[in-house]
Amino acid sequence: MKNLAASALLASTLLAGPALAQDKAAQPAPDAQTSPMKTPPAGTAMPATANGAAAGSTGSGGMTMADTATAKIKFVTAKPAEVTASKLVGKTLYNTQNATVGQIEDLVIDDGKTVSGVVVSVGGFLGMGERYVLVDPSSIFLHRTDGSLKAMVDADQDALKTAPAFKYDKKST
Repeated sequence: MKNLAASALLASTLLAGPALAQDKAAQPAPDAQTSPMKTPPAGTAMPATANGAAAGSTGSGGMTMADTATAKIKFVTAKPAEVTASKLVGKTLYNTQNATVGQIEDLVIDDGKTVSGVVVSVGGFLGMGERYVLVDPSSIFLHRTDGSLKAMVDADQDALKTAPAFKYDKKST
């Protein structure tokens, strides 16, 4: 279940990033004065309000930390994801010279809905001397070739080794 939620969040966030961006210029912007806001069909995303919540909803639109579930379950219909968390976590990270610079370990999710960072392990050998850094998702570029996904950054190994450390414990829940 954790992988499914993370996969959905990652797919929606990465698809909005620059590496996989779509041309928004081709889509006309709705005119707020001439087109009243309508509720979209079931299974589609609601437009966000100023505070980030989906219009017409009472929650924030993301997962919520709580002692018990208080909202009824909702199901969505989505396009097949181009990228899921399960295909990204564990992926080797390469630089522009095709040298290995780290490995994607995890995702940091803010507000239960936004992937704000990608945890990357750098340095070390066989788990010894390994440290973690947090990379902005927009600086990771994805390339699919022959059915395989490749993750790349424009940085050398030294830049990642000297980046601020991210305190990360894989074993905590």
